[in-house]
Amino acid sequence: MALTPSNMLALGTPAPDFTLPDTISQTDVSLANIKSDIATVVMFICNHCPYVKHLQQALVDIANTYQAKGIAFVAISANDVENYPDDAPDKMRDIAKHYHYPFPYLYDETQAVAKAYKAACTPDFFIFDQTLQCVYRGQFDDSRPGNDTLVTGRDLRQALDHLLVGEPVSSEQRPSVGCNIKWKQ
Repeated sequence: MALTPSNMLALGTPAPDFTLPDTISQTDVSLANIKSDIATVVMFICNHCPYVKHLQQALVDIANTYQAKGIAFVAISANDVENYPDDAPDKMRDIAKHYHYPFPYLYDETQAVAKAYKAACTPDFFIFDQTLQCVYRGQFDDSRPGNDTLVTGRDLRQALDHLLVGEPVSSEQRPSVGCNIKWKQ
């Protein structure tokens, strides 16, 4: 596991479009189909990463809370499943069902979507406003496996709360850190 920070996509960048298979519903899901008129959260996660596992339940709780307020969430895994079979689509579906993911969990087999978003690690979070412009990219919160800091989702929550009341999101954002995306050779 290589500790990797997110690349911090430039604020204002339009959300790259995608259509990917959802491992839960077994249907294709596109950005156009799931986007919200308030905000859309695009997350790059995977099954085996200890950084994702560390915040998994809090992520589900936050998604449930903010989806009820009209914000869309989608998770994408782009890892090389040949070398990391725990991240294969059938295993993604198992994890999603176990944790009751309230959002689609998409598989980016070609890794083209992850590259378009300049995703670097799992977890990697991006928030786009109602016009699909990037207003947040960065960490969930300050908690990391083993640092004894409570998982709260503070950074993600603050950005979403600002969007819900029509206020700008602060540009003071800290990169996420986690396992590097497992790129195909």
